[in-house]
Amino acid sequence: MTVLKTTKGLCPKCGAVLPAEIIEEDNQIWIVRTCPEHGVQKSLYWSDAEMYKQFDAYDSVGKGVLNPQVNVSEDRCPHACGLCNNHQSGTLLANIDLTNRCNLNCEFCFANARACGYIYEPSYDEIIDILKMLRSQKPCAVPAVQFSGGEPTMRDDLVKIVQAAHDLGFKQIQLATNGIKLSRDKQLLADLKNARLSTIYLHFDGVTKDTNPLINISRRVIENCREVKQGVVLVPTIINGKNDHQIGDIIRFARDNVDVVRGINFQPVAFTGAASEDDVAKERVTIPDLTKRIEEQTDGVLLQKYFYPVPCVLPISHLVEAYTGKPQIEFTSHQHCGAATYVFINDDGTMTPVNKMIDVDKFFDVVSHMANKLDDTNADKKILNKYVALVEGLKGFRKSLKGASDDTYSSKFWKMLYQALVKQDFAALKEFHWNALFIGTMHFMDNYNYDVNRVKRCCIHYATPDLKLIPFCTYNSGHVFREEVWKKHAKPMEKQDDLAELD
Repeated sequence: MTVLKTTKGLCPKCGAVLPAEIIEEDNQIWIVRTCPEHGVQKSLYWSDAEMYKQFDAYDSVGKGVLNPQVNVSEDRCPHACGLCNNHQSGTLLANIDLTNRCNLNCEFCFANARACGYIYEPSYDEIIDILKMLRSQKPCAVPAVQFSGGEPTMRDDLVKIVQAAHDLGFKQIQLATNGIKLSRDKQLLADLKNARLSTIYLHFDGVTKDTNPLINISRRVIENCREVKQGVVLVPTIINGKNDHQIGDIIRFARDNVDVVRGINFQPVAFTGAASEDDVAKERVTIPDLTKRIEEQTDGVLLQKYFYPVPCVLPISHLVEAYTGKPQIEFTSHQHCGAATYVFINDDGTMTPVNKMIDVDKFFDVVSHMANKLDDTNADKKILNKYVALVEGLKGFRKSLKGASDDTYSSKFWKMLYQALVKQDFAALKEFHWNALFIGTMHFMDNYNYDVNRVKRCCIHYATPDLKLIPFCTYNSGHVFREEVWKKHAKPMEKQDDLAELD
């Protein structure tokens, strides 16, 4: 056993915050803590020690925000959210629960009115105040918002809310949905599109009815989105022994619908409800498990080594900041929170990973070099450096490409960079992305693998009617702020919404 790091974790039985160690044992990574009442607790953190260490090389601690909402001592984390002066990342994506009403009654779901016994539904004015708060974050306004629930399409003012978010300056507006209403109400979908909705975040656990009872509904949603030209991201919750055998099939489904499906965000199951230790051991999927299955189930087209942690893109933020002189959003989430890659779909339906087109490590090295070249406080020198860095960067980008020819994506990639960097023409970026499929994963934490150091780096926050921002995993695990927030703003249930027929 080797101790790699120290942090704080939770007792999965009582939720107490405890000193914890991240250890390596049998080529796996574990989190170990000792509860005075419940004894030693050892839980799986990552299933592949080598991949854990590779991702550790991208460790990049952020600077937090300039206008935190609360100021507390560090030992209050994670019970004094938010967003506090100890938090080390700004908000990349804010979640707003619009309601806990739902048109399904899933037995495992705790986030619905029937399970709660009350209605949680912020008013339109409260939501506008939340959106304004998000846009006031410094040094960078929050760029993206996701409306969630419950089932947010249960609200009659949803289109109005989406339009308001656009008018307030959000560049990315997402809607997390089971798709039932959107499969039946094409006009609602068109209205949302016209209100500048960016992405449908569609719950999608598999390609057959045994793994995804909503599969027929999902297909209708995608057909409707195709008609109105609305982009979709598939969001599968992956559970070992339940649907992990269909990971490759989900990727192929997305490939076959790449004109509509912009990406997949796999979410390994987080045990935020009642779960036994046996359930956790049997059903746990970590990021290395997921990427290994992707490699196996795509017959080696998408290799595990093609996936990079979220902070890998930080050099791009630094380059843009150095080039423009303006603060940029920084992707400083913890390096073990997520992983992603891109794959490009050819005309014949085959897939070309971005790693086959460019040397990704060399590409980011070039970007870092350009940013450093521009990082000079002498304004006159910086103007000259812009041109020098641009020329050197273009040469470096060219070297990072892998054998470009006129009919390859590598050639198109090079032309896209040239158009964007030299001619400041970004139209090629949009055209190029239309054949690209984002494949990512975020593994949200539960009481078993909870790491306070990860929480402090969280970039995905829930926004509440109290105008607070709470990290995703803190909102749903441990202290469970979700329950507190919902109860504080609860309304009595006057009636139950009709449940949907799945077919």
